[in-house]
Parts: sequence; C-alpha cells; structure tokens
Amino acid sequence: MTLKAAIYARYSSDLQSIRSIEDQIALCRQHLEQKSWTETVVYSDRAISGGAMVTRPGIQDLIRGAANGHFNVVVSEALDRISRDQADTATIYKILAFHGVSIVTLTAG
Repeated sequence: MTLKAAIYARYSSDLQSIRSIEDQIALCRQHLEQKSWTETVVYSDRAISGGAMVTRPGIQDLIRGAANGHFNVVVSEALDRISRDQADTATIYKILAFHGVSIVTLTAG
C-alpha cells in the first residue's frame, strides 16, 4: 500500500532564513521518494514559534486535513518542527493517531 503523505515544515523567527522552509520540504520530499510515498499536501508555518499550536495556522490546517482523511502520514524534518511544547506534541500525536495518521521525522524516524 502506498502511503499518502503530508509534509509539515516550520521555522520560528524572522532571524532564520526563509529558505529554511524550502530546505525542510526538499529533505522531506527526498524521504517520500525513497519510501515511494505519495505527497498530497504541504503545510508550513513561517516565522511562528513552535511553542503554541493554537497560534499556527499551518498546524491547524494539518489537523483538519488529518480529520478529513487527506493523508495517512505526516513527514517533518524533526519533532521540534511539529512543536517545541511537549504537551502540544502529545496533543497533536493523539489527534493524528485518532484519525489513523502517523508522524515520521527525518531525525528520529
């Protein structure tokens, strides 16, 4: 079965390079290609802290996409791109798992 994948990328500050999002996406796309997974959508939050999920439109869209069955796996460069807050990370994981969506990060697998 080919997995349908969403990519999520984020950088947290105007001091970081805007290229950071594109670099993260490119790395995730390489992973999708290696796994023969199908990219369905890319979500991102630019220059927004990972400390609170409620202030990030990209992560909110990702959660809605999971609820609507648009993908079965989320690929991100690292878990801290998904969230820097452990409680939010656990909440996002629980929401995605409820919808049958897993998280794969390039740094942790």
